[in-house]
Amino acid sequence: MSTVEAGGTGGRRVLPGFGLRGPRREQHVLSREQLSALTLPVGDDGVLIGVDGTGAPAVIGLFRPSAYEVILVGGVWTAQLIALRAAATGARVAVETARHQTWASVAQAAGGGQPCVTVHPVGRIGPQGASVAAPVLVVRDCGARPPRSRLSAGPWQTTLTLLPFLGPGAERLLAAADLVGVQRVAPQEATLAGQVLELPPGEVDALSTLGDGVTLWGNRRRRVFVMSGPTGSEAQLLGQARRVD
Repeated sequence: MSTVEAGGTGGRRVLPGFGLRGPRREQHVLSREQLSALTLPVGDDGVLIGVDGTGAPAVIGLFRPSAYEVILVGGVWTAQLIALRAAATGARVAVETARHQTWASVAQAAGGGQPCVTVHPVGRIGPQGASVAAPVLVVRDCGARPPRSRLSAGPWQTTLTLLPFLGPGAERLLAAADLVGVQRVAPQEATLAGQVLELPPGEVDALSTLGDGVTLWGNRRRRVFVMSGPTGSEAQLLGQARRVD
């Protein structure tokens, strides 16, 4: 596209690729010394799950261009909070569970009437068609010994497996996960989690005394204690944070 610049009665000059000359404004220029005063309030990209020990927002980057496996050893309240907040970011949530009634109210409330959260019987969940434009969170609420998933792992599809406690075979699940969250557990379970995640003794001891809503999130490289609390609308639907279902 070319535009002719209006001038006097003399010649006209063609300005390729430019539109009409706009109003003349004073340029906004900062000196080198002033640049250090600029700050941008940009945080991590992901799902806000609470605050850390310093009160800073704690965010989980759930959706990635490769399959991502999350294990949560804890209560359904925290899994439902994460599901709601993932749906609020525009993700679809598919819940595989034998406790349909426990999740039915969450599915009805999420998305303002849009079917962004669906509930499926154990072993009856089909391919979800996840993509960069439509990421999917699959929540597996299938007990302490969940059966093998029928879904193939894929990009932009994250699986969150909820374990009410650490039973037989839990070491394999924890070791294979990309991210693990552990809420209050019995001392022997804390010892098991500590061995797999290579936790220091102080954190192992803390796992059996955590308050409701507190989760240790991490892997072998990095860990953080997170306090999750509901907003007003979330509290109306889920109630206050609790560890025991």
